[in-house]
Amino acid sequence: MSFSFEQLRGFVAVAEERHFGRAAARLNMTQPPLSRQVQKLERTVGAALLDRANRRVQLTPAGAAFLVEARRLLSFGDTASELARRVAAGSAGTVRLGFTAASTFRALPDLLGRISAELPDIDVELREMITREQAAALASGEIDLGLARPCFDAAVLDNVVAEREDLVVVVPVGHRLAALGRPVAAADLVDEPLIMHSPQDAAYLHQLVLSVVPVQRNVVHAVSQLVTMLALVSAGRGLAFLPASTRYLNVAGLVHLPLAPPCPAVELHLLWPRDSENPALWKVLEVLRPA
Repeated sequence: MSFSFEQLRGFVAVAEERHFGRAAARLNMTQPPLSRQVQKLERTVGAALLDRANRRVQLTPAGAAFLVEARRLLSFGDTASELARRVAAGSAGTVRLGFTAASTFRALPDLLGRISAELPDIDVELREMITREQAAALASGEIDLGLARPCFDAAVLDNVVAEREDLVVVVPVGHRLAALGRPVAAADLVDEPLIMHSPQDAAYLHQLVLSVVPVQRNVVHAVSQLVTMLALVSAGRGLAFLPASTRYLNVAGLVHLPLAPPCPAVELHLLWPRDSENPALWKVLEVLRPA
């Protein structure tokens, strides 16, 4: 069975107007082609939909039932067409977003809120990944957008800074550094036990810490997850250098202390492939990129 949307629109117009002439005028066409449309529709359906006796047009029982479905199909067709236009324009669709665990402290919720407010018809699929996994997924087309540390090939991926924050030193409550009354200097840290970032899985933060304390005499643990580092500091295993936003996790028994200048900034970047063919990505970037 095959019929066109034009045939359905013609039938619905006649059914609602109860008159071929008025229906033809409503559709900006003449009556003969409209009659042929409805007749062809009836042949396709295999049932009389209209009773044309005595020059009055009435719905048959089959026509009344078909009218309900015809209206539904026309509504679906209009909705599908509008959605296709919106997807093509980028105002609807899906963006697959990779993110690091650290971005959930502040940057990711802010980013999602802005997208929801400005582009409510764009769905964001979230995928937690470390930075190198995001870079590979962007290159392969597995994700459209990344929120990651700046450890990527800028020749392959475009990027913009999404967040910049201070690096701080986190110590247990009662630690001697918390009583200094001033920012912590590198000299204050020389002999302190240190919970270090993994040089393999957290290379960016590892290098930032090396810029503050290049000689590390007492690395107790090297881990990749910030939440793990906070837990180890809280347990008294050592101190750690962490992004300032980790204070939003409210882990008990910790103090976040500022570092003396020069203090390196911790950055999160938005990353995306230059050749993306996803229109929704470019709309999202219009919202997220600084003016």
